[in-house]
Amino acid sequence: MPEPRPRQVVDRLQDVVAPILWALGLELVEIACVGQGPRSIVRVFIDKPGGVTVADCERAHVALGPALDVADPFPHAYTLEVSSPGLDRPFKRLQDYQRAVGKHVNVKLRQPLNGQWRLRGELMHVDEQSVVLALADGRSAPETVRVEMPAIAEARLVVKI
Repeated sequence: MPEPRPRQVVDRLQDVVAPILWALGLELVEIACVGQGPRSIVRVFIDKPGGVTVADCERAHVALGPALDVADPFPHAYTLEVSSPGLDRPFKRLQDYQRAVGKHVNVKLRQPLNGQWRLRGELMHVDEQSVVLALADGRSAPETVRVEMPAIAEARLVVKI
């Protein structure tokens, strides 16, 4: 029996995983299937407001394991991993942007804006069409710019250590 296509597997897994995580107060960020055969790994990335703890990952793993056994995504053994996607992950969903409002972000553009390919500033506002950033160079008052979503190649939080 041929192995299902990766996108089909991920779509089917999302349908199973998302409601279980929601019931636990967690959000599904992404599912990734890597490897082949019995070395396949299903990675489930979760989040919640305030961040994910090791206990959250453990609760999700315990809840998802039996459900995925029933869904039977592969005709062979696989490993389930549940984790946080990390603070510096690229934003993938509107919720990622919304959670970052009021925080500093790095934005990589598809085309330069005023000669700049990268912008760094405080995320002031976000909607489905665009984001508004307050850019500060430390020498003058912050400049506010609006960037349309299609112009953004990648955006992520500025992580300060």
